[in-house]
Amino acid sequence: MLRYLLVFLCWLSGTMVVHAQGTLSGTIRDSLTQKPLEFASVFLASTTYGATTNASGQFTLAGVPAGPYDLIVSYVGYKLLKRTITVRNGPQPLNLLLTPSSQQLQGVTVRPNPNRASDYQKFAETFLGQTSFSKQCRIRNPDAVLVSYDTEANELTASSPTFLQVDNTALGYRIKYYGLEFTLNFKQQFVSFYGWPIFEEMKPRNSRQQQRWLANRAKAYQGSLVHFLRSVHTNQVASQGFLVRKLRIVSNPRFARADSLRKALLQARRNQPLSAPEVDSVERWVKVPRSFSLLYLTERPIDSLRRVDASGRVWLCFRDYLQVSYLRESPDPAYQLPRPVGAPPAPATKADRQISLLSLTKHEAEILPNGQLVEPLAVFTDQYWGFEKMGELLPIDYAPPVAPPPHR
Repeated sequence: MLRYLLVFLCWLSGTMVVHAQGTLSGTIRDSLTQKPLEFASVFLASTTYGATTNASGQFTLAGVPAGPYDLIVSYVGYKLLKRTITVRNGPQPLNLLLTPSSQQLQGVTVRPNPNRASDYQKFAETFLGQTSFSKQCRIRNPDAVLVSYDTEANELTASSPTFLQVDNTALGYRIKYYGLEFTLNFKQQFVSFYGWPIFEEMKPRNSRQQQRWLANRAKAYQGSLVHFLRSVHTNQVASQGFLVRKLRIVSNPRFARADSLRKALLQARRNQPLSAPEVDSVERWVKVPRSFSLLYLTERPIDSLRRVDASGRVWLCFRDYLQVSYLRESPDPAYQLPRPVGAPPAPATKADRQISLLSLTKHEAEILPNGQLVEPLAVFTDQYWGFEKMGELLPIDYAPPVAPPPHR
């Protein structure tokens, strides 16, 4: 089973200021000639806030909620500019310089080996995902992706010198994914990808399609990692429909001996058929799990999940693993329940609820009020959150619909 590293969200820092809004404006110029650059793309990563410079190289991003963002500037023939900024209330001028890329200075580089069809297909399936919404996503510029397979490391990597465009007709977003870095390690069963996406609202054919997009966006948000992190930040985990319990993974002391005996027997009979008793022994040894999952049935209190300082900043902070169940929505029909850690192969079964695993690679991870992590590399996700991919990816400025108050 693949494990997923949550790193496709932009890097952020600082503390979000709620309600205040700012306006970013400025000029994009060539760092060598100081010439203004027309048609440069300027955007805040993982949001719907983007603009294109005019003939004077000028741009404006208005009505941006105050807080930290990654500002990205892209222009053909120039290096991608990335700058972490904090938007403040009111106008905020920015004058940015782009550096010509080595390709522009040295001429056009021709790629000698095109992508192998099987390598690209594996990348696309893993990157987009297998959910019902993911199946409605299309990569519109496959030639912009460079896919490579390393046989020695048993690893598939992909990148894009420009951007990867994904049209999500389930949610009504056109996503341009800049700075893509994708890794799929078959040996360690591990996949990670990151970059700086910008979201553009697609134009609906009619009001019916618009309503379907709005409903699907709400469905993608409900039970998502961002939904959970916002709930942790506001101390509303249970009221938002999440059940959180502690999970420990303990090594099985019998596994090492069973695995050693199995390998020794197969090595000794490498070119000979196994006898019936030997077949029985191998089958028995294979069934010995590498480890056991111990689930604590008591719901975890909020103070065991987070740390809050005097200024109100919130950190995700816990030991071992968290099993996070979302109780208000059924899993996607395409989702199959994963096998327990270390269990032998067995037929896949359907899940009756959305169950995800969460672990930390560091002691703690700061959560911003919008549900983003200051350091996405500090968190691993598995099971249902690992199953969800581009089909459920929402901009960080997405706001779920507010439920009407109950009738009295």
